[in-house]
Amino acid sequence: MDSLLPVASDLGARLKARGETVAVVESSAGGLISAALLVQPGASAFYVGGAVSYTRAAREGLLGITPEELEGLRGASEPYALLLARRLRERLGATWGLAETGAAGPSGNRYGDAPGHGCFAISGPIEMTRTLETGSADRARNMRAFADAALQLLRQSL
Repeated sequence: MDSLLPVASDLGARLKARGETVAVVESSAGGLISAALLVQPGASAFYVGGAVSYTRAAREGLLGITPEELEGLRGASEPYALLLARRLRERLGATWGLAETGAAGPSGNRYGDAPGHGCFAISGPIEMTRTLETGSADRARNMRAFADAALQLLRQSL
């Protein structure tokens, strides 16, 4: 996680200076995105909350996303990540919603994505999505890569 801290520090400072907040929903990163932000002194000034939405039960219970809202979408995709980012931003009243979803490994997911496939979205004053393919089956390495990619997307948005 140490490699995530400089970016998270920069993001915390930027968000505080702008008077903006972020809410984070992650899946395959398993909480690393939130942890990197929350370790920053004064995180309560910019971090509203987060969720690890790893299962359908978590998605429905934490984000209130119904099966009907998922029609035409598949998990681990940019449109799905954008839905997650929008929903948590709206539910928590944050300036920015940041989402990550993917397949950390060591195997792929049920949608046919290879391990190392991650999708990211930011929702707020602007919206952007991004996909990363690490080409690695190393679960821990992919989790860190996914967290870094999500933080970099937020950095680019600011």
